[in-house]
Amino acid sequence: MDILANLWLGLGVSVEPMNLVYCFLGALIGTLIGVLPGLGPTATVALLLPITFYLPPVGALIMLAGIFYGAQYGGSTTAILVKLPGESSSVMTCLDGNAMARQGRGGVALATAALSSLFAGCVTTLVIALAGPPLAGMALAFGPSEYVALMLVGLIGAVTLAHGSVVKAVAMILVGLLLSMVGTDVNSGQMRFTFDIPQLYDGLDFVPLAMGLFGLADIIINLEETEGRGINPSPVHRLWPSLQDFKEAWPAAVRGTALGAFLGILPGGGATLSAFSSYALEKKVARDPSAFGKGAIQGVAGPEAANNAGAQASFIPMLSLGIPSNAVMALMVGAMMIHGITPGPQVMTKQPDLFWGMIASMLVGNVMLVVLNLPLIGLWVRLLRVPYAYLFPAILVFCCIGTYSLKNDVFDVLLMAGFGVFGYVLKKLDCEPAPLLLGFVLGPLLEENLSRAMLLSQGDLTVFVTRPISAGLMAVAVGLLALILLPSFRRQRETAFKE
Repeated sequence: MDILANLWLGLGVSVEPMNLVYCFLGALIGTLIGVLPGLGPTATVALLLPITFYLPPVGALIMLAGIFYGAQYGGSTTAILVKLPGESSSVMTCLDGNAMARQGRGGVALATAALSSLFAGCVTTLVIALAGPPLAGMALAFGPSEYVALMLVGLIGAVTLAHGSVVKAVAMILVGLLLSMVGTDVNSGQMRFTFDIPQLYDGLDFVPLAMGLFGLADIIINLEETEGRGINPSPVHRLWPSLQDFKEAWPAAVRGTALGAFLGILPGGGATLSAFSSYALEKKVARDPSAFGKGAIQGVAGPEAANNAGAQASFIPMLSLGIPSNAVMALMVGAMMIHGITPGPQVMTKQPDLFWGMIASMLVGNVMLVVLNLPLIGLWVRLLRVPYAYLFPAILVFCCIGTYSLKNDVFDVLLMAGFGVFGYVLKKLDCEPAPLLLGFVLGPLLEENLSRAMLLSQGDLTVFVTRPISAGLMAVAVGLLALILLPSFRRQRETAFKE
């Protein structure tokens, strides 16, 4: 009953007129940021942080939170329509969402993404309210060795993201890990793979890599296969999922929500890892894995639910313990401290209106996002009717502007072009870029936690098998690796993905 009373208190705070305005602004800005490649939620929250000086604490946090989880909604739009992931968490939505759009089911894909995100957002909000502190305590049990084991499970499991050859899938993961090492070594300060190019000292950015591998490479392939005419998508038959679509999508949305809520509380987990893990899980449990990448609705519902659940679940350690699990949460902690609020357990007891008002605003914000996005589906789908001869130059300009806006540096645009050619070569070699991107995202986290684990254990490798959680995760990783290396599994898998 206390939980219900607290949620009622929070709803009362969140529906105050000005707080509704702040929530709407956050949701709207987040959606627009998600659609635009390049300017992510981290940069946007950082840019808008000074504005919070002049806002009341509750309103400021509600708006910043809306930007964060709103970006997860917006990123799916361009991912589905033109295969451009606005956010790293939208990469997996590209695979089946864009395939559905080409089949004339772009409206169904967009509606599925919106409804899956709404379901995940509402469920995760209740999870935060009911089990925030206990879940945050569980996250504290994860040390560096546990994170290393978890990352290994994720990387080995990523083999399921790719079609065909297991060897090629593993190679893509290793290439992603190598690309993540470009830049300055955080431990020694030495430059790695920079070739004395100053722009590479801080490492490679995700945006030029994703824009090149997905956006540019896809354009080159389309133009080559159609002799310059481009691919004309099938006529749009409907804008709303059918009963069969709902039947296929809802189990994926439930599984994605559960997975995202768990991974979201872990530092470095969040929306991106949740989306990748959800896609891999759906592919594992599917009756027909070969349908993935060709328009499987589960490949949209699962990752979209997972990335929204992961984004909101990352508020659990921040609100309950004052520990940020990612860069955006660190900025949220900074916003709280600007207003003289010390993050941690005492916020729940000393300032219940702020704590519960922010949680309840997530329910309101998710409903606002659906109200904003569902009416726009018909408008977005009309973009698919634009002749490809006009559409692909617009996509190229869109990619260049988004990439250039990162650092206002032409080098990033050239880098994107280089990755576009690289992505074209990968397509010709039947190599999937999705495992590469997962290796790129997880690489820095894996390296950082491996260094910490070795430092704390004084170089003792047995630390990964003497701690119960890491030992269990290592056993799962070894089991997955053994399964992948079995000749019978490899033959069965490669046969399943043949045309």
